[in-house]
Amino acid sequence: MPLVEARGLVRTFRHRRAVDDVDLSVGPGGRLAIVGPNGAGKSTLLRLLATLMRPDSGRLEIVGHDILSTPQRARPVIGYLGHDPLVYLDLTAWQNLQLFADLYGVRDSGTRIPDLLRDVGLLPRAHDVVRTFSRGMAQRLGIARLSLHRPRLLLLDEPYTGLDSHGARLLDDLLAGVETPGGVVMVTHDLERAITQADTVITMVAGRVVDRRHTAGLALERFTRDYRALTG
Repeated sequence: MPLVEARGLVRTFRHRRAVDDVDLSVGPGGRLAIVGPNGAGKSTLLRLLATLMRPDSGRLEIVGHDILSTPQRARPVIGYLGHDPLVYLDLTAWQNLQLFADLYGVRDSGTRIPDLLRDVGLLPRAHDVVRTFSRGMAQRLGIARLSLHRPRLLLLDEPYTGLDSHGARLLDDLLAGVETPGGVVMVTHDLERAITQADTVITMVAGRVVDRRHTAGLALERFTRDYRALTG
């Protein structure tokens, strides 16, 4: 069963199609990178996959669940990390993770939370409010939140933005550890990361997928040249 199966996805804002008739599929163990210029619809597409907004038309299934009729059934298997780490500034790091653990029904939160805080280098700051954290520290807490409920499908929107070097290494390790039956969909402007961390890369322009290719054996120089030709 595919982790993601989308056919003819459309999302319109003020008569402009931000996502225009997009098809994509991600199987177990699959890693998909989405690239394209600003305004291409990449983040909107990812938010559709994350069930944070509904498509105007088309079909979307996440792990076999129809997102149009039962999005709540898919959410427990999704881990989403956007430009914002989606943590509460006036709660401590521990309180943030406990809140999300309760929402997701994480039964081993008593050991899971300190383990994750240790992994992201924040255990000494576990009881400090997030408002006192640097951007990189908040992003690292976002990585811990992302991993908390052991999601099968990671949806990442420019996840390296704002990360310090420690956080970037943590995210590299997290992505390297994703195995079947899990999968990853990542939006990025970094073409080198796209072809080294994904097995398939799609290019979006004006809401449409204009190129789709496997990354095995794909040279960065060639891909960069083709990308520039496609995106102008």
